[in-house]
Amino acid sequence: MSPEKYFEQIKSGLSSVNPDRKIVLNRIAAYIRRSEKIAKLVFICTHNSRRSQLAQVWAAVAADYFDLKNVDTYSGGTEATAFHPNAVAAVHRAGFEIKNPGGENPHYELTFSKNRPALVCFSKTYSDSANPQKNFAAIMVCSDADEGCPVVFGAERRFSLPYADPKIADGRIDECATYDERCLEIAIEMFYLMSQVLKNG
Repeated sequence: MSPEKYFEQIKSGLSSVNPDRKIVLNRIAAYIRRSEKIAKLVFICTHNSRRSQLAQVWAAVAADYFDLKNVDTYSGGTEATAFHPNAVAAVHRAGFEIKNPGGENPHYELTFSKNRPALVCFSKTYSDSANPQKNFAAIMVCSDADEGCPVVFGAERRFSLPYADPKIADGRIDECATYDERCLEIAIEMFYLMSQVLKNG
């Protein structure tokens, strides 16, 4: 799919964001607006392999789309594994060009626009040196990480924004459909989030 067609799907889904989810997303938007310099968002799930990667990617794309230059996005886990191939395939189907250098934990290069540098995505712990060590918002996108990591050191704010794990469909006939559904859900909510920063800025 082309990026333009995927953007149309995102825009058509903005009105369907759950009201309870909007409350959390609006709070994150308020955090971004109140940040004096760069708002650093670290999306966290247990393995940094699926949901946190998708959230980081789409938050970055949405911030760029709305020309929000004061937002940096990151992701991490309570442990490191690898950006799962099924999640990588989902963003490829959404329109990203992807370079895979190989290895056990590849540093994928994702390009959504030829006018913007590639996003480098790989699995890491949230405390990895590639991520901010202080003055950031920890956004917990899975319940296991939220419950199992009661303190995120260095975070000045913490938000719970869990998504259902698409790994339940791994190896099933609905694998691609499940990952595509989660990818689009996260994309829509990240675009809603950034639109609220712009709308109320």
